[in-house]
Amino acid sequence: MPEGDTIYRAARALHKALAGKVVTSFETGLAPLASVNDNTPIVGRTVEKVEARGKWCLLYLSGDLILVTHMLMSGSWHLYRTGERWRMRHSSMRVALHTADWQAVAFNVPIAQFHTARSLERSTQVPKLGPDLLSNEYTVGAGIARLKEYAREHPAAEIAVVLLNQRVLAGLGNVYKSEVAFAAGVNPFRAMSTIKDREFEVMADVAQRWMKANVVDGAGDGIVTYAGNRRTTHAMDRSDRLWVYGRQGQECRRCGAIVEMRKQGEQARSTYWCPSCQPWVPVAGQSTVAPVGNTVKLKGPRRRVGC
Repeated sequence: MPEGDTIYRAARALHKALAGKVVTSFETGLAPLASVNDNTPIVGRTVEKVEARGKWCLLYLSGDLILVTHMLMSGSWHLYRTGERWRMRHSSMRVALHTADWQAVAFNVPIAQFHTARSLERSTQVPKLGPDLLSNEYTVGAGIARLKEYAREHPAAEIAVVLLNQRVLAGLGNVYKSEVAFAAGVNPFRAMSTIKDREFEVMADVAQRWMKANVVDGAGDGIVTYAGNRRTTHAMDRSDRLWVYGRQGQECRRCGAIVEMRKQGEQARSTYWCPSCQPWVPVAGQSTVAPVGNTVKLKGPRRRVGC
């Protein structure tokens, strides 16, 4: 699923292939984009740059026009040499920009909009993103400050839901949400009011370091479009690449307890955690039992292996 690291790599590849090139052909299956193209043609414009902001990809064209896309769960950008056959059906194409050398094709992209610089500033989404974990401007201090600010404003919010909120930290998706909470030893269902300063610090730090580790160095002339499966562990085996995500019912790599999963938030996203490494910390006056599935389970001793 596209998260901030995926979008970052896509934007970097698109920039290397297209920046400075003139658009020779433009196709779209989306009426609003076609209307803009009818009124202010895309052909003849120069691609100035392509950049990522969190999970958004922004392609800047000359003449103050910006193509803004969001992949959500199923979208993807593909790059093909001119004349190369597409690997997906034409019916899945939403946007296609052609230059003399390259074809950039957005397949199944649910959000694609043209903006000017001014209209983008007025957008209700992109300008209101939190600190971008993969931007050069991101600092751990800024991440901590934003998490604490949100905790003051929404003390009852569950931390894993907050980690997915792009207005808090931009770029984290469902995989990193569970992995970052595990790294900090934080139960993903804990209220923001229970999170300690050190836990905020670990999450703000690990979120950036793990995402950067999954962005292959783009130095040189090569165009990197895929860096392999996302990793948060240092294991070389592909099956051992994540700590808890997708590992329901398996032993925790750190302590041997059984990893659990529960749907969380309004979107019912899958959240994975180790009940031993990430103990439940209730709010004052709340029950001391930890949430498990649709019921609750009393906390008890767990078998530890290799601690």
